[in-house]
Amino acid sequence: MSNRFLFCAFWFFGLGLYAQNFDSTILRSIHVNRNTNFDATFEHITNSYAVVSVGAPLVLYTAGLLNKDKQLQKEAIGMVESVAGAVFMTVALKETIKRDRPFERYPEIQKLTSAGGYSFPSGHTSIAFATATSLSLSHPKWYVIVPSFIWASSVGYSRMHLGVHYPTDVIAGALIGSGSAYLTYKINKWIDKKKKKEVL
Repeated sequence: MSNRFLFCAFWFFGLGLYAQNFDSTILRSIHVNRNTNFDATFEHITNSYAVVSVGAPLVLYTAGLLNKDKQLQKEAIGMVESVAGAVFMTVALKETIKRDRPFERYPEIQKLTSAGGYSFPSGHTSIAFATATSLSLSHPKWYVIVPSFIWASSVGYSRMHLGVHYPTDVIAGALIGSGSAYLTYKINKWIDKKKKKEVL
């Protein structure tokens, strides 16, 4: 039993070291070798997560009110719920894992934008992907899906370019945001279906 436990402990320790080395290698290739002319551009992209994630549901809800379209209003509320779920999961994981930021560990990594708290997972990325996924599920058209995910992916990439997140932080953030939006969408669909059955 003790040998098996030691084997598992060493295996997980080795896996953690490998993941950290993978993370730092990829991050260095993105951040250290970056084109500094794009620093300001990526700062604008990274800050766009708040504008889009607040603006998109606000525009949808306002359009729903003006056109008396309850479906649009529901979609806006669903988007807010998706983002709230992503924020909750992200904060919970940050406080549980407590991973330091890359610029705190590696002197060659520069902090090029504001970043507080822990690193894993990326909050900006989780919120961006929650917004993009929610919008894409509500409006499954290529001209909605493609720009939405290009924008969300750009936010994720900007976090690495600016030296404030590891690749695995960004990947985890994308999965959390997309997962929160998908789960919210399915739950709201189930609630709507249940309400319709009760009316009948």
